[in-house]
Amino acid sequence: MKHIRIISPASAINPQYVVDAQARLESWGYRVSIGAHALGQHGCFSGTKEERLADINEAFSDPDVDIILCSRGGYGLQQIVDKIVLPTRPKEQWPLVVGFSDITVLHALMSINNVSSLHAPMCEPIATLPENSPTLVRLREALAEGVVAETNVIGGNLSVLYGLQGTPYSLNHMIDRCATPPTLLLEDIGEKQYHIDRMLNNLRMSGVFARINGVIIGQFTNCPDDPKMGCSLEETIRSYFVEYGYPIISDAPYGHEDLNIPIYLSCNRLRK
Repeated sequence: MKHIRIISPASAINPQYVVDAQARLESWGYRVSIGAHALGQHGCFSGTKEERLADINEAFSDPDVDIILCSRGGYGLQQIVDKIVLPTRPKEQWPLVVGFSDITVLHALMSINNVSSLHAPMCEPIATLPENSPTLVRLREALAEGVVAETNVIGGNLSVLYGLQGTPYSLNHMIDRCATPPTLLLEDIGEKQYHIDRMLNNLRMSGVFARINGVIIGQFTNCPDDPKMGCSLEETIRSYFVEYGYPIISDAPYGHEDLNIPIYLSCNRLRK
């Protein structure tokens, strides 16, 4: 029986979502434990930096933990990512990291270490969506089947990726680890159109878009079109990729909506 550890490495979460998610995951046949500080609160965070870091490091170090499910995103992982202690055992024995949004930080950490992770819904949707919802059906399949993919996908939340620029966890460092050019996944929530344009321009000037083989544009939730920009948000985003001639998938089901289909990241053979 696989063991899922639920941790809260970023913002605080309503404890009931964690309890209800635990019950549903157990009904799927998993053994589920909860990190020591996963239900806590310290300001907007689930705990102090030290408490959140302790839960991450404990989950990574425990050889009995098969899957690390982050309870929610929000903000907080960038404060502590450089202090995470990764397992010393073989990488095929590392826990599978599951989550999205701010958990993009952990996906970046896994990517530069040549380890796959799962961009997927977290505790609130697991607790509240109908059992037969496409999101939960696909999540259950993804957790049971393991890595199934035909291409290497990196990325996640645009704001988080932008915040990692200039650090060891940047997109260019992720691409450096890829044997062949990867596909870039982008999603976001609650950002103004001009800010999205600013972030994309940063990635363009840093050379990211010239080093990928395609882009998946996920959901940009609560990111309205700004008439002052002279075009729609989708047009702004697509304009950054058309010159490269690779495939562009728009409005893909990844992000902050009920339909948030799990997708494995960094799952092709990578450079050591």
